[in-house]
Order: sequence, then C-alpha cells, then structure tokens
Amino acid sequence: MDPDRVLDGLDPEQTAAARAVRGPVCILAGAGTGKTRAITHRIAYAVASGVVAEQQVLAVTFTVRAAGEMRGRLRALGAPRVQARTFHAAALRQLSFFWPQVVGGPLPTLIDSKIPVVARAAHSCGVQADRTALRDLASEIEWAKVTQVRPSDYEAAIGKAGRTAPMAAHDVARVFEAYEDARRERNLLDFESMLELTAAMLADRPDIADRVRDQYRYFVVDEYQDVNPLQKLLLDAWLGDRDDLCVVGDPSQTIYSFSGATPSYLTRFSAAYPHATVVRLVRDYRSTPQVVRVANLALKSAAAPSGVQAADHRLELVAQRPDGPDPTYTEYDDEPAEATGVARRIAALVDAGTPAREIAVLFRANSQSAAYEQALADAGVAYTVRGATRFFERPEIKQAVHTLRGARQGADDAPLAATVHHILAPLGLTPAAPEGRQAREKWESLAALAQLAEDVAAERPGATMDDFVAELDARVATEHAPGLEGVTLASLHSAKGLEWDAVFLVGLTEGMLPIIHADTPEQVEEERRLFYVGVTRAREYLAMSWALARSPGGRKGRRPTRFLDGLRPASPSLAAGRRERRSARAAQCRICGATLTEAAARKLGRCLDCPADYDEALLERLKAWRRATAEEQKVPAYVVFTDATLQAVAEHVPGDIAQLSRISGVGAVKLERYGEAVLALCAGRDPEAPAADGDEGGPDAG
Repeated sequence: MDPDRVLDGLDPEQTAAARAVRGPVCILAGAGTGKTRAITHRIAYAVASGVVAEQQVLAVTFTVRAAGEMRGRLRALGAPRVQARTFHAAALRQLSFFWPQVVGGPLPTLIDSKIPVVARAAHSCGVQADRTALRDLASEIEWAKVTQVRPSDYEAAIGKAGRTAPMAAHDVARVFEAYEDARRERNLLDFESMLELTAAMLADRPDIADRVRDQYRYFVVDEYQDVNPLQKLLLDAWLGDRDDLCVVGDPSQTIYSFSGATPSYLTRFSAAYPHATVVRLVRDYRSTPQVVRVANLALKSAAAPSGVQAADHRLELVAQRPDGPDPTYTEYDDEPAEATGVARRIAALVDAGTPAREIAVLFRANSQSAAYEQALADAGVAYTVRGATRFFERPEIKQAVHTLRGARQGADDAPLAATVHHILAPLGLTPAAPEGRQAREKWESLAALAQLAEDVAAERPGATMDDFVAELDARVATEHAPGLEGVTLASLHSAKGLEWDAVFLVGLTEGMLPIIHADTPEQVEEERRLFYVGVTRAREYLAMSWALARSPGGRKGRRPTRFLDGLRPASPSLAAGRRERRSARAAQCRICGATLTEAAARKLGRCLDCPADYDEALLERLKAWRRATAEEQKVPAYVVFTDATLQAVAEHVPGDIAQLSRISGVGAVKLERYGEAVLALCAGRDPEAPAADGDEGGPDAG
C-alpha cells in the first residue's frame, strides 16, 4: 500500500501525528477530536512506510472494547497483525508464556473478584465486614497495590495521599496483609499481581526481557492520563532504554484518580522526553458548536492538576459540525418529577425519529438508575443499563453465532436480514420483547444481532450469509459488539469513551456532583472533569437537569451544581423548569391525606396500604383492552400501560383528556395513542365504537 494513501482524510494535526513515526510522541487529544483515528493511521502509516513490522507493534489501551475497536480499524487499514490489547491482557499473555521457564509448575489461578479472598482475610483478622464493607476493602487493596503501597506502609501512605480509609486504617492494613498471604498460599493471582509479576520477570531475567523487547519495538499507549504507577512500571520494563513510545490522552478527562491513576505521566511527558514531538488535536468532530461551547466553559475556571500550569494542559475545542439546538437547563421540584420529565422528553425524541440507542441518561451514582428505569418503562421506552456481560460472551449470543455459522451452508437466496431473523426466531427473537427483565435482555441481545444483519445488508446490497458470518467472526475476534436498541442508562464513569446523539445529564445538584465526599480541591476538580466528560458525550442534543427535593413534598433545599455557574441562564427558575414543575406538585393520599413519596403510591393517588376504591369490572376491561392492543401492536403489555397505571385509571375514572393526563404514567404520547380508547372504557363504551355527538374523549378534547 502507498503510505501516503493511509493519510487520506486526516486533518492537518492528525496528519502531523501520523507522520511522527519515530521517537517519543505525545498526542494531546480533546474529546471528539479523532484520537483513535489519528493513532491507528499513525501505526498503519509506520507499517506501510517500512518503519516497523506490524507484528512488532504493541498498542495498549484500558478497555476490551477500545482494544477491539482499535484492532478493527487496523484491520481495515491493512495492519491486522498489530497487537492491540489491554495492559492486563498483554501481561497475562507474556506471563503465561514464560512461566514454565521462570517459575515452573502450574500457573496461578487468575481471580476475577477479590471479595471472597478479602472475606476470608477479614475473618482471620477478626474484622467484621458486610458485603458493602468487603467491596470497599477490595477497592482499597487495589488502590494500594496499583500505587505500590505495601501493607506495612499503608497507614502512612493514605495520610500522605489525603485519602480516607473505609474503616480504621490499621484494620485495613491487617486485612491487606492477610489477603496477600492467603492469595500466595492458594496460588491465586489478581490483576495487580499479574502486572507486578510480569514487570518483575522482565527486571530479573535479562534474557526474557531481551526476547520481549525484540518482539515489541514500537509502543502506543491510549488514554495515558489514566495510567497508574503499576502500569507505568510495566511499560518502563517493556521499553527498556528505548524511546519509540507514542502516548495519547487528555488531562481534562482524568476521572480515575480515586483508583490510583495519575495524569502526571502525560502532563510531564515533555519533561521526561525533552526531544518529544507534541501534537494537539482540538478540532471537535463529535459535537455541535452549542455543545462544544458548554464543554469549553465547563473547564474555563478549572484548576490544573497538581504541579501543572493550566495553559499547558487544557485543550480548547474548536467545533467542526454545523449548528444544533441549544442545550437545555431544567429545574424540577423533586427527583420523581425529574425522572418523569426526562422520560417524556426522550419519548418525544424517539417519536420524532431519534433512535433509542442514540440516547443516553447519564448520572453520577448507579443508585440513580432505578427512577429512570421506572419512568422510561412508564413512558413505553425501551432501555438498557450499561455494565452487563460483554456482547459476544453472552450465552444467547454464543449460541446464536454457532447456529448462524452452521446455517450458512444451506442458506438460500432470500434477503440476508430476513434469513437471519428466521434463523434467530427459534432462539427467542420474537416479534416483540417478552415480559421479564432476564428474558427481555436476551431478546434485546438477539435483536441487536438481527439489526447488525440489516446494517450489513444496507451497506452491502447482495450480501450473503457467508458475508455475514465472516463479519461476525471478525467482530468476535475484535470484540466489536453492535449497539443494543434502547436508551442507555449509565454512570458518568462508565460513559467514558462513548457518545450519543442525545445526552441527558441528570441529578446535577451539589452533593451529587460534586459528590458529597469530594472533600479536597483536587477531588472537586476531578468531579468537574467528570461533568466535562458527560457534556462531551453528546453529539447534538444536550439536556441538563436537577431537582430541588428528593421526594414530592420534601424541603426544596438543594442547589444546582456549581459546575453550571456561568453556563445556565441567570434566573434560578427557568421557564421550561416552571412548566415542568406545575405538573409535578406534591401528591397527597386522597384517603388519609399523607404525603406520597413512593412512585406506585403517587400513581394510585393513595397510600399502598390504604383501602382501594376502584371499579374492579373497569380494571378487568382495561386489562383486556391492553392485552388486545399489545398483541395487535406486537409489543409487551407494559409498553401500553403498566398495571399500576391501569389501576390508577380504574380508581380515578377520568372523564376527559385533562383528567386522564394528570394520572402518572399517562404522558403526551400515550394520550395521543390511547386516550380516546381509555376514556371510552371509563365511560362504559366499546373503544372501537364511534363517540356519540357531544362526547368528550377524542385526542383533541380538553
């Protein structure tokens, strides 16, 4: 391949990065500036130019997904033999290969979770710890190991780091030491020990170090701002005295300091390598100018990481996309009202044509997810919670891929998408999603596989089953999974590296963002960077919201996060927020008068333990209608209306659209689709019969 053809389509800064094929190179890449494109083209250009053989390149990143994406791009650029791996995968490969000659005997068993061993260690030390405390202990041990802190030094180390131990520091140190003893006695290996042993092997065995360094001569490290001291120790062992190292990162996206990561290796790269080439990527191809403006302003008053001048590390993004809608800022009376309001906006976006999989709700803490799951379910919007098993490791997908491979021999000339749908039907790909969370998750996985077939057919008309299976095999090899259909619910941390057309940043209050336990200025600034990461996930539509109280009727004492200062309009009560709040007054039980705080109780309009006063016959008619409607539309029954919503309708018996709209779970979309039928049932009429003259209940009534 002509090397210069590899550079086609790169902007001037990306081209400069790709042409810098030798010596230390530092690429400071802002969000959405095409860093993966730049580094994969750099590798491909170096290979095509004869600078390095592709099998001598080791590209390291932090997630299996990112490594898979990198391998996929390199394969498309004509460099399929480049090794793109996580730190842990690369270390395990080397340790496993050399273990027989370095140590001998069976390789230690790699453990996925420290918790069982930590539990035994805590018990042996007489330290009482429940499941939550054990998780905290495991995280603290992980921090100590990646920062190269030994049990005997732990108490002094946390004082120096300004870190708060999850329990008495001397107890943590005791459990840490017992954990390490138990791990060694049982021949177990955790992820940190794996990196440590690999680095030690290279340091202690020059012959093995020479073999590894002869194999890998050219290094690229992505997300370099997230490197921790243990990973840096291993990287230095791989490099030896060479400097063919390219690092890529953005200090403004440093969000893992709590786990031991430090941006200092990136920000001080030029000090470590004075002759390094430094390239800045600032052209943002992801987001509209309106979103980019928010991102830049969010960091305008940010403090630089310790020991770094602000001007030296911050990248001001320059938008490359056309204008889009202005970001929105909405204030709600309480958290349930916020979740309901966000779900309604999402339903409107989906109805207007935005694919559900191109929408995300991002929050600071995983505990915030439940309200949005319920609100989206009430609105009839499919969703997926990020953090499940990797796509191609799911049992149903393994089975499906195996079946598709076997079916290609007898495939006829039918269209690809139809053939794949037919093959997957016996495995559970029904026309509509089934009831039940586990069943629905399996169905969504199979539906994503079917969607991939449709995408392949659209991109390559005439594609055959052989073509589709080849695409699947390549994706399995690169672990490049298709996106699931449904709104993504994710924490801000787990959203790193992803992007969507529309992003809703929710729960933006002091105490949640910055999180209440962010005590030091450094911790608060990390929370600001987390907010920046959330903002820069949005391509076009960005909505930010907060609630003044946790529960309906609660004291409205919360304040929006300080990170919105200078971003949102000066007025504390925005017009949009006021409109939302008017529909979300504090609910009271119509029977005993108590304030209702539970979602189900608010929907019913009474305490759950207060006597019900609904028309049982009406409820049965509503359920029968819902069942028939769901079957006709080939959707799960809960997508039409949940049981709680139907019971609330049966209790209130609304007489017009206005009354029906006040029932929680009946939004604008459902009013338009089902309002007339529900009102007909409440009036004792057949929903299929035309309304008599003068009857209310049509979609324009009220």
